[in-house]
Amino acid sequence: VGYDLEQLANSNTRGIELIAGLRDELSGEIDVVLNLPVGPRGDGYAPGDMMSASEARDYHAWQIGVAADAGTEIVTALTMTYLEEAQGIAAAAAAGAGLPAVVSFTVETDGRLPSGMTLAEAVRRTDDAVGAVAYYMINCAHPSHFAAVLDDAGLASRIGGIRANASRLSHAELDEAAELDEGNPDELASDYRKLLRALPGLCALGGCCGTDHRHIDAIARECLPLMRR
Repeated sequence: VGYDLEQLANSNTRGIELIAGLRDELSGEIDVVLNLPVGPRGDGYAPGDMMSASEARDYHAWQIGVAADAGTEIVTALTMTYLEEAQGIAAAAAAGAGLPAVVSFTVETDGRLPSGMTLAEAVRRTDDAVGAVAYYMINCAHPSHFAAVLDDAGLASRIGGIRANASRLSHAELDEAAELDEGNPDELASDYRKLLRALPGLCALGGCCGTDHRHIDAIARECLPLMRR
């Protein structure tokens, strides 16, 4: 968009200050965590020009540092398509800014990352390389795309969040679609309830492509009673 670094820093800081102000207004009512979502450098549907882990750390460290100075409490790497960028963001958060990190991978319809790596291997290798990831998430994929790969005990114990697509379409199909596929809110909520049984550490539920307040409401109604128990 043509911003220089000063304008980018100001934009990030103002966004964090806005949420911090809302948090202060709600003090005593609900707990609010100041989270910085960090997206991929390139296309969130395809790896494209991949960085090394050190290149990714250096690339993302500047924004994470600005956010840390503004009061951010946690960093979430969203829609990670390949291993090294996820490792770099987690390292920039932990080593560079002293913040906990959450890493959210996206997968194709076969449950593998767009790079071809299995989800279990991506989680294991990120833990081995960084060792400071609070938990992992899966986002921008329908539950039917990844439910079958969650039977790995080591993987299931590390997944703490789901932001699934409402649509069952592949990334390529979504990219070409003329209209947003909203799926079925009640069906998606039922899928989330099944995931709760498979993922004992699940604590963060949300929605990605095609979801809106109807899906979140259905997920909350279906899952919150079970989570509270």
